[in-house]
Amino acid sequence: MKKQPELTEKTRQTFIDVFCELYSQKPIEKISVQEIAKKAGYNRSTFYQYFTDIYELLNFVETDLLKYIKEELANKELSTHTVQNALHCLEKKEYLSVLNALLGDYGSIRFLERLKREITLGRLELNLPSNSSITPYLIEFHISTSLSLFRLWLQRQKDLSPEEFFELVDTLYTKGATPYSK
Repeated sequence: MKKQPELTEKTRQTFIDVFCELYSQKPIEKISVQEIAKKAGYNRSTFYQYFTDIYELLNFVETDLLKYIKEELANKELSTHTVQNALHCLEKKEYLSVLNALLGDYGSIRFLERLKREITLGRLELNLPSNSSITPYLIEFHISTSLSLFRLWLQRQKDLSPEEFFELVDTLYTKGATPYSK
């Protein structure tokens, strides 16, 4: 594998792409290594050169995405728009199939929790009371709502432009739904 790094990365990415396609269509328990390998055009032994099982592949995909988010957020200032900044970096084309799988109907709550932790760890400034018993609820509301809206936007095939979507999210947080009422 070390002799041809471009081929190695291409093969790994093919397994990832096929896995994400399948995971966006059905639960992980219904996906087999054989199915991934066959659809990728390789045999099972090639799959096992890269991953020990499907769950290691899932963990690799999740960790890679979270690492990317962490790196992107490290380059941005802390603000009330931290969640939107995280979502902005996620709307890049190369992560769409991963996001459709991880945030889709068969995605895991575990990934959502990991994503929430990555967004909030010292990065979210909402000007909330620091020692109030309701603060965790307010933070959860802010992050969960943003992720839910982002998930809906992906499911709707990004029917709004990124600018329209992020403006909508910002307006909903600052003014509520009232500006959209008739």
